[in-house]
Amino acid sequence: MVNPAPAKQPQDKTYPDTRYFAHRISQCGHQPVYKQILPDGEPTVLPILPSQRVKDVAPSFQYGYGGAGPSQLALALLLDVTTNPSTALAYYQQFKWDFVARWKDEWTIFSGEILEWIKVQEKRELGVRLNMN
Repeated sequence: MVNPAPAKQPQDKTYPDTRYFAHRISQCGHQPVYKQILPDGEPTVLPILPSQRVKDVAPSFQYGYGGAGPSQLALALLLDVTTNPSTALAYYQQFKWDFVARWKDEWTIFSGEILEWIKVQEKRELGVRLNMN
């Protein structure tokens, strides 16, 4: 009898780092946010619609305070980086307070930074659940 080949273990997908950035064009209204796949991708506008399909919080992106526009941006960034609506929904409010609400007129963040932040949140959440048992 021939033993079947062992099942392949799922591998973490590795994507090139992506740079997200913006510079304020006005004090109110939509603020365009750009993404650039590194090392040499052309910057493109981060679309709002995918995040609005997950949860429609605001009609436009904003940053620098704790309102609806920053919530939509936080959700959009987490969704773009993880491609996982559940993860984005679980963490977007905390991400808004930790990052988006603190950003000034110009800012940059990298997908690797966002993924590391998510790992910290997941470990913290696991620790809380373990302490509750």
